[in-house]
Amino acid sequence: KTKGKPEKEKEKVKVEPNNVRKVREGLLLSKAELARRARISVLTIDRVEKGMACRMDTKRKIILSLGLKLSDRDKVFNKG
Repeated sequence: KTKGKPEKEKEKVKVEPNNVRKVREGLLLSKAELARRARISVLTIDRVEKGMACRMDTKRKIILSLGLKLSDRDKVFNKG
């Protein structure tokens, strides 16, 4: 047996730091389509969905590109 394998870490990834992916998939949008609408890179969308930090302007672009109002930001990005 090998011990110390980081298999359990993959299970922890299921904790969603924000709802960008959930909202995007609910609208049947690909990452590429959302990135195109928001005029940001697919890599940025991927990073945001994984919970990495991003600028306020990026959050604004994503919210508006999802067809939401800025006042709906708490539905997409959890208060932090």
